[in-house]
Formats: sequence, C-alpha cells, structure tokens
Amino acid sequence: MSATVLVLNQNYEPLNICNIRRAIVLVFDGKAEVLEEYDLALRSATREFASPSVIRLVNMIKRPRPKVKLTRREIFIRDDHVCQYCGRRTGDLTLDHIHPRSKGGQHTWLNLVTACRACNHRKGGKSLAEARMRLRREPFEPKPGAYYTIERRVESGINPDWAKFLPGCKLTERITLTTSSSI
Repeated sequence: MSATVLVLNQNYEPLNICNIRRAIVLVFDGKAEVLEEYDLALRSATREFASPSVIRLVNMIKRPRPKVKLTRREIFIRDDHVCQYCGRRTGDLTLDHIHPRSKGGQHTWLNLVTACRACNHRKGGKSLAEARMRLRREPFEPKPGAYYTIERRVESGINPDWAKFLPGCKLTERITLTTSSSI
C-alpha cells in the first residue's frame, strides 16, 4: 500500500501524486478512472482489485498555478549549484543574503544567492559595494514548470508507466536513460 499513484486532471494534465488507498477511494466514488495498473493485486475479504498506477479524474479541477517555494534546495537549483560570486561549481555551497539581514535585508528570492564558503566568508556581513564583489547573475524568482508539483513530490524517480503521461518531465528523462542503458 506504500506505492504511489499519478493523478491526472480530466484533460490528462498531471495534478498530484497520492497513495494507492486514496486512489482506490477516488475510483470507487466514481470520481476517477484507472488508466494504468501495477502488477500487484489488492485483496479485501470478498474481492480482489488491480492496484492503480495512474488515474484520471472524471471532472476538471481548476487550480491556481503553484509558486516555487523559497527553500535552500530551490535556490541551489535556480543558481545551478554555482557560486554567484566566483562562478565555482562545488558541492560545498552556502546561501548568502546580498543585502545582509543585519542591515535590514529580507529573506526573499531577490536577496538570496548561492555562494561558496570562501566567497561567503569574504563578503561576511558587508554589502556588495563594501566587499568589492559583483554578482555573476541577478537573482530572480523562478516560475514553476508544468511538472513542478510532480518533480518535487517524487524523490527517487518515477514509475515507468507514468512516462507517457509526463512528456518533457525531467524525471521521465532519467527513466528513459535507465531503461535504455540496461538493455
């Protein structure tokens, strides 16, 4: 029961990922239909059910576009894991407030960048002018892609059955590479 199920809107747009239990409830309530199934079966006292892998909602759900959450991980992704001061790509990155918080700087997309430890230490609590440093690229608030919610909810990759419902998803590319290299 720990497997995940891809939930599609009526127009086949990916909406969410839920657990099998929630998917079965949606199907039995007549709110969704099963498009793909896992090979395993779920048994109750009197019946046996195919375990859904992908479901599609019967009615269209209108939802606002999600906003990218301001997290350390998202800032590293936005800045491509590169120090915004020296341009070095390293696994040992920190976050830096361009306008220091001690001087009234806010914790926002436009005031946060990735920095290597050396650059962050060199800048310290100074402004860019005081530290005589420049940014390689101005920070911005990223816009979420069509698969933002799905990509952030899946940790280890997606089920290969989902690939045809997620064209252009970064996680789908990993599946394609994995299956073609194992052949």
